[in-house]
Amino acid sequence: MRQILLALLLVSPVLAAQAALAQPALGQPAVPVTTEAVRREDVPVEVLANGLAASESVVVIRPRVDGQIERVHVAEGQMVVRGQPLFTLDSRQNQALVAQQEAQLAALRAQAQRAALDAQRYQSLRGESFTSVQRYEQAQSDAAVAAAQVRATEAMIVQTRLSLAFATIEAEVSGRLGALPIRAGNYVRQAEATPLGTITQMDPILVQFSVAERWLPNLREALARGRVPVTVRPQGDAVRGEEPRVEGEVVFLDSAVDSATGTLTIRARFANAEGRLWPGQYVGVTMIPRVERGATTVPASAVQTGQGGRYVFVAEGGAARRRTVELVRNVRDRAVVRGEIREGEAVIVDGAQRVADGTRVQERSTRPGEAPARISSAN
Repeated sequence: MRQILLALLLVSPVLAAQAALAQPALGQPAVPVTTEAVRREDVPVEVLANGLAASESVVVIRPRVDGQIERVHVAEGQMVVRGQPLFTLDSRQNQALVAQQEAQLAALRAQAQRAALDAQRYQSLRGESFTSVQRYEQAQSDAAVAAAQVRATEAMIVQTRLSLAFATIEAEVSGRLGALPIRAGNYVRQAEATPLGTITQMDPILVQFSVAERWLPNLREALARGRVPVTVRPQGDAVRGEEPRVEGEVVFLDSAVDSATGTLTIRARFANAEGRLWPGQYVGVTMIPRVERGATTVPASAVQTGQGGRYVFVAEGGAARRRTVELVRNVRDRAVVRGEIREGEAVIVDGAQRVADGTRVQERSTRPGEAPARISSAN
């Protein structure tokens, strides 16, 4: 009998401890917490990298004829469109040359017409045997030479008119002007090495970045299916917290993996009408090669870290219950996890640092339409 009583006395504390863990302590005040439901959703797989914005085209402005700059139509740093006049060179000499060549052409056409009539006349006389073969052939040759001189002069006029057109230097692409080292009154030559300026194409714009070679199969598969979306955030936007991010898509994969770094160079193209991206600017890049279907997600701030690994607290029956999870990755403010949680369960987001397994909890009350208040820092 004594042995039975002694055994009961030893077992009772163990049973009492287990019962205390199984039920919330009634004497403790409930800890106010905020919860959110576990969700199953499609989550994009995001590849993060640092990139560098670069223009698709940088055009160097050079004169194609010699001349003095009469007028500068634009200012440094100005946005220009294709075909817009930039500089006008003095073209009076070419205008006079065109007038001279046109007068010469009129004279040559008259001579060519007379030579053609002579050739016709000698041809009829040759048929009636009133002229020699030599005179007939000479008339035909004179007519051909006169016609050739007309065509040569016409070509010279075209060339001179082209020089006149080149006296107005126009923008070859739409973009932003750089510095203009040459001013009105300067004499410029076609052979000079100093350019008149540069035009940098701003829209669209490229961003170049590198990713680990393990993403190559995913990228090739995604490109075979269609487009691979990419978003970037300029560093200035990251400081100011501006959204949305700039959206684009992959347009180029390098033909080889860099064996020294084990990375693959990628370029993405972005519409940049608002000018948020600037050539040479460093940006944060997020590439989405695929989407994971039906992933289990919780708020990232709900995931805690302990000696045994990652875990979350679930509000169940008025008490906090600890559940072990494996953190797969974070996607912005959501964490993709695997473990002992199910869709729809209420994970503790705010207040998780103040509870333990079995602690009584109470959902914080909020006014209708108000988001739950945050009472603890994100993990």
